[in-house]
Amino acid sequence: MIAPHIPARVAVPTFTQRFSATRRGARLARLLAAHQLTVWGHVHGTPLFNSVTLVVAELASNAVLHGLVPGRDFTLRLTHDDERCLIRIEVSDTHPALPVRLEATDEEDRGRGLLLVDALAARWGVTDRNGPGKTVWAECALPRSGESM
Repeated sequence: MIAPHIPARVAVPTFTQRFSATRRGARLARLLAAHQLTVWGHVHGTPLFNSVTLVVAELASNAVLHGLVPGRDFTLRLTHDDERCLIRIEVSDTHPALPVRLEATDEEDRGRGLLLVDALAARWGVTDRNGPGKTVWAECALPRSGESM
């Protein structure tokens, strides 16, 4: 039997990085978010790990596809909030347009990203940021002690 892994209190609760607004930048954001989760003690393949990395992938992809302003990057910020028992994901870009959650038809192969974010995150939204653009954020609940991560 495998003993449950319960991470110790996180020493550095915030990770922030800027990425080029390219497909490669979005992929790197997902990979570094996954790495940061393991640094914080969240095991690869657990529901929390999978949810956070998928939300990061969707928000970073949206920043590249819909929030692109030529010559501008996007920023990923992850916060491990032990007091509120959540991981907050923030992706900021410089485009002024707000994201729109679509109801994609079966024939469409796009338009489901924010539906996935809505399904995986405890809550999500959009806020203004310093400077041009916006920050799209999502919060994923940490497992309570004794729960599987």
